[in-house]
Amino acid sequence: MESSRIECAKTVSSYQLTKDYTPQFSSITINDCFVKLASHSSLIYNDNKTIKQLCHYCAFEVLKTSLCFLNYTEDEYTFRLSLICFFVQANCQVSDHTISYDRCSTNSACGCFPMAGAQNVGVCAFLWKFCSQLVPCGPSQDCSDRDHICIHHRRCSNDPVCYPLSMMNENICPPVAIAATTTTTATTTTTRKAKFTNWKQNGMMVAGRNASGQHSTPPLKPMGIAFDKNKTLLIADHDSDRIVRWASGEIYGATVADGFGRGNKFDQLNQPTHMIFDEGNNSFIIADWGNRRLIRWMHRFGQEILLQNISCYDLATDKFGYLYISDSANGEVRRWKMTEIKGKQGVLVAGGNGKGNQSNQLDNPSFIFIDDEQSVYVSDRYNHRVMKWEKGAKEGAAVAGGNGAGNYSERLDEPQGVVVDEYGRIYVTDSNNHRVMRWKKGMKEGELIVGGNGNGNQPNQLHKPMDLSFDSEGNLYVADCFNHRVQKFDSI
Repeated sequence: MESSRIECAKTVSSYQLTKDYTPQFSSITINDCFVKLASHSSLIYNDNKTIKQLCHYCAFEVLKTSLCFLNYTEDEYTFRLSLICFFVQANCQVSDHTISYDRCSTNSACGCFPMAGAQNVGVCAFLWKFCSQLVPCGPSQDCSDRDHICIHHRRCSNDPVCYPLSMMNENICPPVAIAATTTTTATTTTTRKAKFTNWKQNGMMVAGRNASGQHSTPPLKPMGIAFDKNKTLLIADHDSDRIVRWASGEIYGATVADGFGRGNKFDQLNQPTHMIFDEGNNSFIIADWGNRRLIRWMHRFGQEILLQNISCYDLATDKFGYLYISDSANGEVRRWKMTEIKGKQGVLVAGGNGKGNQSNQLDNPSFIFIDDEQSVYVSDRYNHRVMKWEKGAKEGAAVAGGNGAGNYSERLDEPQGVVVDEYGRIYVTDSNNHRVMRWKKGMKEGELIVGGNGNGNQPNQLHKPMDLSFDSEGNLYVADCFNHRVQKFDSI
């Protein structure tokens, strides 16, 4: 199934209709303007003024939304209309039955909608408009309301619907800089190092609620978090069955992998817990925990089930090109070569001896971390400890907790996210104690990093934190799951 690239129109800052170019095209609809001006096939006119009149008319009609500046070159007696206007190749893909909404604006909540009636062309608009609020397009793919445009919407069964131009306004979807036309490949970070010793105790919400303090739509329930190569936050949204990319400073996140509601079809997820970006295949690999499978989510070619009957809880990679998966149901961690995952059993690297609390056992392992020596750190959730399994070891050693459930400094209560810094210090989200703890190498007691003030939604509180991560500046990010947010704690 061959995919073709959409060029996505961005909003323009201003485009004034002047008296010199009074529109002479009153019979032309807004869709006609877009289709004519945004088509891949160049339009040919004999009159330069006619071209300017048409473009000005369209710019006026769409109220300064997703239109263009023109670049015309003289080729003997012919003027070719070339669309350049903040149209960028934004990797917004369309295939036979799949429409992608790749990012086309500095606002990550905006995406590229394929236009009805235009060939390989999309408009940049705010994504979260529900189908129940939209009216189907007319038989000629037109809209009765002059302030609407006919587009294809994946969440509306790909049927043409009329979308309000107000959702394409530059105040909502600011255009990206021209330099952003160069495509970059995202990769999730695999080494997360804490550069500093202390963090502010009051966190700042960076994902999960809008500017009015209300929950995002749909509400966020973050499990696994990571950063891509561009320092953008990736979130496994457990209850909304999707993967979200949340850019710094944005009010809304952009969904990069989801289906039509919770389910087990190829294009659906069921309570995902984590994800990584596979740079080699330009795809997400997702721990589809509720479906007990590992799935590859590809922008161009759909989805591919890599592993089945495995309760994938967390994913991690090492610098040697291996993928690690914690299997919560089977109490083990296995490893695969990134190029040899599908249908393979993998190599056992931790646990695998039934559920239990012995040194060669795990009980409902959750998040994992792999260091540069390929040692595996596992949050052994129901044993209330973090275990370290060195490469090739048959048994692990408790390096944090392991003294039963509790809230004393030597105890954990259902640990989740785990990160080890370059000094061997272990950072772990102590979920039921609503805090983040740190164990220095060889110490029997941990020290409080953030939280620990009871469960609550205040800046100095957490409620059932899950994963954690650090950015390149050493700031701490916590998936504050039951508060439906991701909190950032600045390093000091």
